Amino acid sequence: MGARQNLENNFDFEIVDEFLDHYGIMLELLEPLIAKLDKEDNYHENLNELFRIFHNLKSASGFLKIEPISRLTSFVENYLDTLRSYPEMASEEVITWLFKIHDMLLVWHDDLQLDKKLSKIDFSLLKLPDNG
Repeated sequence: MGARQNLENNFDFEIVDEFLDHYGIMLELLEPLIAKLDKEDNYHENLNELFRIFHNLKSASGFLKIEPISRLTSFVENYLDTLRSYPEMASEEVITWLFKIHDMLLVWHDDLQLDKKLSKIDFSLLKLPDNG
């Protein structure tokens, strides 16, 4: 049994389907926001929007008890919250790390869509990037 089937066994089909739709939409929004972090224009607005997206993913995946997604998005949300208090813009290392996080979330989205077991996390993602 794959991850999607497991969700559908524990939650209403419509809830699972809606989660996957919203998850896909949020993933589409993430990439351009991450790419804009190297520009001063609207930097803080983009960072705040990234924070909101990770918060929403954390909440939804937590409700559905999708632990890998919930844990990673919580980890990133906490880091982004800290980053919001820095006066300087995100470093290239931070931006690269966020793109790798996005890639991992894409893999999990595909796993869910294809009803596969969720792929193992790339543990290098758990090393916070340096913003200095």
